[in-house]
Amino acid sequence: MARGMRRLRLEPFIVQIDELELEVEDIILEAANTSWQVHLRTPASDFARLYNAAQLAIGPVLAASGNSPLFLGRQLWEETRIALFEEASDDRDVERRFRRDGRVTFGSDWVRSGAFELFERYVRDYEPVIPALSDEGELPELRLHLGTIWQWNRPVYDPADGGHLRIEFRALPAGPTCADMAANTAFLLGLTLALAERDLTELPFGDAYQNFYRAAMRGLQAKLTWEGQEVLASDLVLSLLPEAKAALLRAGVDPADADLDVIAQRVRLGRTGAVWQRETLAELGGDSEALVRRYHENALTGMPVHMWR
Repeated sequence: MARGMRRLRLEPFIVQIDELELEVEDIILEAANTSWQVHLRTPASDFARLYNAAQLAIGPVLAASGNSPLFLGRQLWEETRIALFEEASDDRDVERRFRRDGRVTFGSDWVRSGAFELFERYVRDYEPVIPALSDEGELPELRLHLGTIWQWNRPVYDPADGGHLRIEFRALPAGPTCADMAANTAFLLGLTLALAERDLTELPFGDAYQNFYRAAMRGLQAKLTWEGQEVLASDLVLSLLPEAKAALLRAGVDPADADLDVIAQRVRLGRTGAVWQRETLAELGGDSEALVRRYHENALTGMPVHMWR
C-alpha cells in the first residue's frame, strides 16, 4: 500500500488541516483514522435509495458522534479523523486535478441508477494502488481496486451467498465505549432506513455534502441544512430520533436495541467524546498524557461518554 501511494502522488506530500501543516513521506497518518465500520446489506433494486439516504443521514449522526478533536497537540475539528484521512490519502495531482474527488471522499452527487454507476466511476477515474493480477479472474482484481477507494459511504460487492451488495458506513468513530458505538450505529441505521422511504434526488446534493463537513468540524454546534432550513445540529438530532427509532422498529429490530436514549442524553447534555476531551484537557491544564489516562479509565467502565466524570 505504501509503495503504491508513493507511486501515485507527488513527494514530498503535504497534509494541511486548518493551521496544521505536515510534510509526510509515507501513509503512516492513516493509522490515526480508526473507525467503526458497519455494513448494511441491500438488494440491488434498493441500493440507490438506501445509499442516498445514508449520504443524507450521516451528517446529523456525525454531529452527535464526534470523538477526535485533538491531533499532534492541536485542537482541530470535532472529528479531525475525517480531514486527516482525506488529506493523508489524497493522490490527486494538485496542478492538473485530473478528477474532482479524492481517494477518500464524500462524493459529488446522488446515485441515480444503482451501485454499478459508482463501480464504473471508480474503474474509470482511479488508478489502481495495488495493480495485482489474480489467477481467479477479473472479479478479485476489481474488488481489490474497489477496496482502495474509501468513500465515506462505500459500495461493496461480495460474491458470497451468490453475490450481494452492501453499504459500508466508514464515518462513525471508534469509541468512546461500546455503548456509544452501538448507539451511533442504531441512530445511523434507523435514520438511513427512514430517509430511504423518500426520493432524495430532488434535494440539493450540496446540502448533504455541506452537512457532513460542517458536522465533522463543529459537531453539535454546527449549522446544518434540513428540508431547506438551516438548523442547529443538536436541535436537528433530537427532532430526528423518533423517526429513526420508528424505522428500526418497522425493520424488526428489538425495542431494547432500538432505544436511542444514549444519543438523546448525550445531545441534551452536549457531551460528545470530542466535547469531553476538550473540557477535560482544559481542566487538566493541557496535560495530554493525563487526558489519555483518564479517557482509558472511563472507557473501561463501559459507561457512555455523557456519564463520564
